[in-house]
Amino acid sequence: MNATEHDACFATWTRDHRAILVHVVQAFAEGADRHDLMQEILLALWRAIPGFRGGSRPSTYVYRVAHSTALTWRRREATHRRRSADAIDADWMMSPDDGRARSDTPARLHALFAALRDLQPVDRSIMLMALDGASYHEISEVHGLSESHVGVRLTRARQQLTRILNPSPASDHAS
Repeated sequence: MNATEHDACFATWTRDHRAILVHVVQAFAEGADRHDLMQEILLALWRAIPGFRGGSRPSTYVYRVAHSTALTWRRREATHRRRSADAIDADWMMSPDDGRARSDTPARLHALFAALRDLQPVDRSIMLMALDGASYHEISEVHGLSESHVGVRLTRARQQLTRILNPSPASDHAS
């Protein structure tokens, strides 16, 4: 692949799969870290283009690169990141349509992304892909799991999200 083809592929993938990239960033990072993670993912995607052999759809490949990068970034950041809470801007969210900050994002969407951040990283990635409409097959390809294992993990993640988003007084006493 020559440089022009590489550039065209990158431009097409980032345009066509912007929502995937934004959703991964929102699920794995908060505040100012979102910009850093997006840059990491874009760089990883740029580097990964020559490795695409067409064995899967480009969206599956973009998911794989984005989620792998986010998981690696999250582990690396967790070991040395201790920033002050006031450096985090919890209301910042990117629109998948145009990339501008949105102040009109519904509170439930903020709550969903916050709840997603409470999941284990792999479960967060699997749930995010499911919310984006990926099939069990696509999710299994990205994560190297069987489709039935994806179903099990999704069921458990949904249950955990339900508990986080709809805490009941009875569940507080049962724990």
